[in-house]
Amino acid sequence: MGKGINIRFGKKVREERLKRNLSQEGLAARAGVHRTYIGMIERAEKNITLENIEKLAKALEISMRDLLTL
Repeated sequence: MGKGINIRFGKKVREERLKRNLSQEGLAARAGVHRTYIGMIERAEKNITLENIEKLAKALEISMRDLLTL
């Protein structure tokens, strides 16, 4: 189950990123994280911290609640 939530979260990040026509690099720049980190999140290779969830939500201009609604 632990990896499942990472997969669902990664899919959500990708979905929201693509809705905004952002590349992984573009989202990373907006969020202030490394570009490879976005790919790792989308592929469920990393456990993301609450701080980085907040950064992604702000970069995507959505609430943390919406980003976490899987």
